[in-house]
Amino acid sequence: MSGLKVLVIFSTLLLIFIFSFPITIFTGPVNNWVGFVYHWLSESAGKQLFLFTVALLCLLPLLLRCTKKETLQLWVQFGVLLILSFTVKTGLKQLTEIPRPYVSQLHQLALVDSISDFYQLDGINKQSTVDSAADKVTEWRLKSWRGETNYSMPSGHTLFSAVSIVFWGGFLLRRKMYFSTSLLILWGVGVGYSRIWLGMHWPPDLIVSMISAAFLYCIVPSWSAVKSDS
Repeated sequence: MSGLKVLVIFSTLLLIFIFSFPITIFTGPVNNWVGFVYHWLSESAGKQLFLFTVALLCLLPLLLRCTKKETLQLWVQFGVLLILSFTVKTGLKQLTEIPRPYVSQLHQLALVDSISDFYQLDGINKQSTVDSAADKVTEWRLKSWRGETNYSMPSGHTLFSAVSIVFWGGFLLRRKMYFSTSLLILWGVGVGYSRIWLGMHWPPDLIVSMISAAFLYCIVPSWSAVKSDS
């Protein structure tokens, strides 16, 4: 299937990238431009720009002049994938309860007595603990730390980008739109790596997200109106 082919390419590139350029320390100054890029790449799959990204992707069938019926089918299928991915993400986080990397950094900075102690704090005290690292951690990372104080596995941002790639990437590849498919893949790689750089996820979190995207894509019926994959 075209979608799975694109997902394999995306997953391979992302894994090569995160293991070639590992991030283990989140303290110290960073280049402002680098922080800006990683922050907004992350946000493109997060709370601030999630709906904007969805809207852009849903414009594709309109721009390619698909029929109203075909467009509606695509929107419904993508919507189902998004709902399922949100459910899987929420369930796995509650099931695994794996601390985020930045919480380990807070512990190393002696800002919490133990990693588990951080998750026993209420929302206000979590924010206060994160803020206490402001003299050692760039604001680009702290923005994400303040916004997400839940557990790590899987990466919701990566799951969203993987679902988008497997669905819309397959849609584009079937039409031999290789450049657009490549741009979508590169965006997904950027989103995934940004989550590592920001200290929000471990590599296994991303792997679980990509596997989850493949599983969800396989259980949602394909769009029968398009020509069959070769």
